[in-house]
Amino acid sequence: MSTAGSLTINNARLHQRIEELAQIGKLGDTGVCRLALSPEDLQGVILVKSWMEQAGLEARIDAFGNLIGRLEGKASGKPILMLGSHIDSQPYGGRFDGAIGVLGALEAVQTLIELGEQPEQSIEVVAFCDEEGSRFNKGLFGVRGMTGKLEEGELEREDANGVTRREALLTFGGDPSRFEADQYPAGAIGAFLELHIEQGPVLDARQEPLGIVTGIAGPLWLTVELTGFAGHAGSVPMPMRRDALVGAARIITALNQLARSEAGAPTVGTVGALTVFPNSRNIIPEKVTFTVDLRDIDMARRADRERQLRNVLEEVCIEHGLTYAVREDTNNEARFCADWIREIMRDEATRLLGNGHAPTELMSGPFHDSLALSYVCDYAMIFVRCKEGISHNPLEYAAPRDIELGAELLYRTMVRLCKG
Repeated sequence: MSTAGSLTINNARLHQRIEELAQIGKLGDTGVCRLALSPEDLQGVILVKSWMEQAGLEARIDAFGNLIGRLEGKASGKPILMLGSHIDSQPYGGRFDGAIGVLGALEAVQTLIELGEQPEQSIEVVAFCDEEGSRFNKGLFGVRGMTGKLEEGELEREDANGVTRREALLTFGGDPSRFEADQYPAGAIGAFLELHIEQGPVLDARQEPLGIVTGIAGPLWLTVELTGFAGHAGSVPMPMRRDALVGAARIITALNQLARSEAGAPTVGTVGALTVFPNSRNIIPEKVTFTVDLRDIDMARRADRERQLRNVLEEVCIEHGLTYAVREDTNNEARFCADWIREIMRDEATRLLGNGHAPTELMSGPFHDSLALSYVCDYAMIFVRCKEGISHNPLEYAAPRDIELGAELLYRTMVRLCKG
């Protein structure tokens, strides 16, 4: 029986792999840029694939660009236990986001193999393709693909350089002609476990190394396009202007106010990308396109904030003589973790942390691959403390000991599920 704080996993190997992967797409001293389906992403996948094979897993890249490593179980017909996360990053990202979930899962399964244990059901470790959504403006591609949830037109989405997802996927080694064959049948996945940095300040503020996730807030992603009329900045009187950027500024400010309108609520609203046409200092902006990211664990409250935002959009466009179009890119409801897996995690975390210390339980504002898998199987997540809550930034940091504890809890939970 493991004692409090003792590790079964090989922590030195885990940290070495985290550091080695971080060298691919390295950005400055501590950051990474491995955009989905890019050469850097592929280089990272090939490296992790080699580690999977060294560990004794059968590894492959599927039609959607997912990297899958499989350990065969004694009863191959049972629904599989799946573990993993992603290794693609934001353009201005950190080395821990997603990566510790993939490498921690690999470490957990490799430890099981080295102890001479064969699980009852098969276990798969997955590095999902394009969780982030930053390159093609729609995330969770690989996990939605394998579960049959892709939407029409996704392969024709273009990045900032005009490269379509289809083109990038084919170069990466994916194959749209095999999509149907590589989808998992209903019931094939029994449960999913994901280890991830918190990407928020709760655990750091409470000085807790890890936490158990209760659920994932539902993200709504919109793309808004406002159209006015260009004119000379020096000659068109202010009352006669149809300035799309002024309208956008009003709407963006309103989103911020709406997200803050209920004290203590976890509602968040963000405009993270904005483009202006013609983008000249002495021309009145004719067209502005911007993104909206609205999230909440309470779907009724999120729906109310969306309704209020759309009312503001309509009013602003009438006032400024603008037309508008809104495209919905992502719309997911909040999804809650399986109580029975959380109970196992709670028990194992209490043993691991010692002194009868119960782990912190908290919701996730960011979405994860778990969100898509929640529609096909039970899932649970472990969060690791993230210094000052900083993420999607090269300053993102998780302490080695915290990562070790998270990976150990993942291992112990996996063992319990394999025996169940």
